[in-house]
Amino acid sequence: MNKVSENPFKNRTDSATLFMIVATLFVTTYLVSNVMAVKIIGFFGLFYFDAGTITFPFAYMLGDVLTEIWGYRNARKVIWMTFLCNILMVVCTQIGVWLPSLDYLDESAVAYNTIFNYVPRVVLGSLVGFLLGELSNAWLMERIKKSTRGRFLWVRTIGSSVIGYLFDTLPFVLIAFAGVLTTRDLLLMIAFQYFMKLSIEVLFGTPLAYAVILSLKRTILKERHNG
Repeated sequence: MNKVSENPFKNRTDSATLFMIVATLFVTTYLVSNVMAVKIIGFFGLFYFDAGTITFPFAYMLGDVLTEIWGYRNARKVIWMTFLCNILMVVCTQIGVWLPSLDYLDESAVAYNTIFNYVPRVVLGSLVGFLLGELSNAWLMERIKKSTRGRFLWVRTIGSSVIGYLFDTLPFVLIAFAGVLTTRDLLLMIAFQYFMKLSIEVLFGTPLAYAVILSLKRTILKERHNG
């Protein structure tokens, strides 16, 4: 009986596999952020932000990783795929809203409907902000990389986010929460959410991006060397 030889490539972690992992985490983080954004958090009547603000900067960090390792063109493909996945989430969750529920489960049905009836508005704001913010972030990061000749990673991760978060936060908050919050709270939310995202990027996102990018580069170079 002939023994089937083991596939020599099954244990390889090639660039395509790493790209798939990072892209999947990127898409997932955005979807999670949009669902979390339904809850508004407030402190001392001055600081307002949606819960998705906590996870959103890590999606930007993953976008930076995609652009840095695989280039703007490939990052743009993932951005558009994430756009489509957000739309798919809205369609699927709305189907769940429209379907009837059991009488004795009305409480859970009301909770589901309350959350996911609001998600389309959040996702609409997110999609507009997402495309404007993420595309400008990825484009600017690559431009900074060329102008600095690949040096100073922190300059391009933070510098691109300064503009990207501005293009993302303004349309997102206005579309998702105008008419729900007072004008004062809306302005406070825009300001605090922007600076909170940027702070998370500086304190956590950029150091994490450094670690992930260096690790990916070493892995890819090692695989190429091993042939």
